[in-house]
Amino acid sequence: MTRADLDAGQVQTELGPLLCEISSVFGPDSPLWANATSRYQEYKPPRVQVAVRVGCEDDVAKIVNYANENSLPFYTVNRGHGMTITQGQFQGLEIDMQLLTGIEINSDGKSARLQGGTYTQEVIDVLWEQGYVTTTGSCACVGMMGLGLGGGHGRLQGSYGMVSDNFVSLNVVLANGTAIVVSETSHPDLFWAMKGAGHNFGVVTSFELRIFPRQVDTWYYRNYVFSQSNLEPLFEELNRLQGNGTQPVKIGWQFVLYEMIAEFSQTEPIVLWSFSYAGSEEEAQELLAPFDALGPLNITGGNVPYPEIANAQKTGLNDPVCAHGFERIVSTAGLQIYNVTAQRAIYDAFDDMIQTYPAFNGSVVLMEGYPVDGVLKVDPALSAYPWRDDYLLTWASITYPPNSSLDATAIEWASRFRTLWNQGQPARRPTTYVNYAFGTESTESMYGYESWRLDRLRSLKRKYDPENRFSYYNPIPI
Repeated sequence: MTRADLDAGQVQTELGPLLCEISSVFGPDSPLWANATSRYQEYKPPRVQVAVRVGCEDDVAKIVNYANENSLPFYTVNRGHGMTITQGQFQGLEIDMQLLTGIEINSDGKSARLQGGTYTQEVIDVLWEQGYVTTTGSCACVGMMGLGLGGGHGRLQGSYGMVSDNFVSLNVVLANGTAIVVSETSHPDLFWAMKGAGHNFGVVTSFELRIFPRQVDTWYYRNYVFSQSNLEPLFEELNRLQGNGTQPVKIGWQFVLYEMIAEFSQTEPIVLWSFSYAGSEEEAQELLAPFDALGPLNITGGNVPYPEIANAQKTGLNDPVCAHGFERIVSTAGLQIYNVTAQRAIYDAFDDMIQTYPAFNGSVVLMEGYPVDGVLKVDPALSAYPWRDDYLLTWASITYPPNSSLDATAIEWASRFRTLWNQGQPARRPTTYVNYAFGTESTESMYGYESWRLDRLRSLKRKYDPENRFSYYNPIPI
């Protein structure tokens, strides 16, 4: 069998009897197809010919072995939020992990076992009800494992580090179909690689993650809307708040968005600033007073339980940031401090783009600030994640319904935003958070400029994936 003649019926006949009753094999005619192939990124998505929805962990090794025996490319998907266009090189069999959502707290109360299909909001909800929290992403819809394999930033990283910093062990199916346990004591070389470059090495069917007793019952949030006339003083205040990695740990996540919101302006993008704090309004107010004094157009805020903070900051399951079905031409850069002149230039360029191309009015430019205390406590040499000194994450998304006639223009604008960010920090080389990569960035910008990092990753690829079966997500060249 070759990829050209891949047939769902034949795969079902041959593979189906080997799988547990909950698993299923299907093709485009199935009512399950639309959900299994729905994508956050519709520009150059993976080309799925047959999907296998996994109901039992042990089935993953069977699927990989079957694919290898029949020379079928395979690609693992959970929530479908990968943005990189390198996925577009895939054509073949999808391993759909959505049903693997088990969460079990270990008896010592220090870690939990999560299956590979779990996602952020689900994990937060389950652990919270039992008195715990853990490191997750900030958007409620994102899968835990895809996030963690690339590092995994989130609201609790100031206290506990990134998602990958809290891996205890991983159950991994390798490219040859072998199932192994990966940890500090079992395949420690691979454990290092899985923490920041893990998409290149295996399928994680389940994993053990550190958990922590919940400390506060509610978080305070405040969302500000500013006009562009406040842009310079806003970023000057943000540099005072967070400059060079000094953001207070209790400020779990704060971010700026340039976007069109007709309620406030139909003629130019607004500047939104969202703030979340692990504590009360009274505690947060001293930090917020300088921003109140800037004269915002609108302020909303309140205290909510931690599981509701994503909704409060408009990153919940049903918010536009989580919506599937759009082309998203993205660009990103890591920063240490805001260059206010560059931020103005990016806003002006974004405004120009929106005015010139109204089809792009669903686009956003995002600037994120997380506390980094917990991230910096981890020795950079202990994981493949290379950018612990990126204190700010930026991301531009030119967003529109699929329309190939707009693609080249969108790519040009996204590249312009990245260039402006990087020109604003001439003493630093460009860095790319691998989970935000578009796929055209250099390998070094994603996995590190230190030669030993890429040498080690290439060596591990030759050891664990010599045929480069995992080559569709920002691949490491062998």
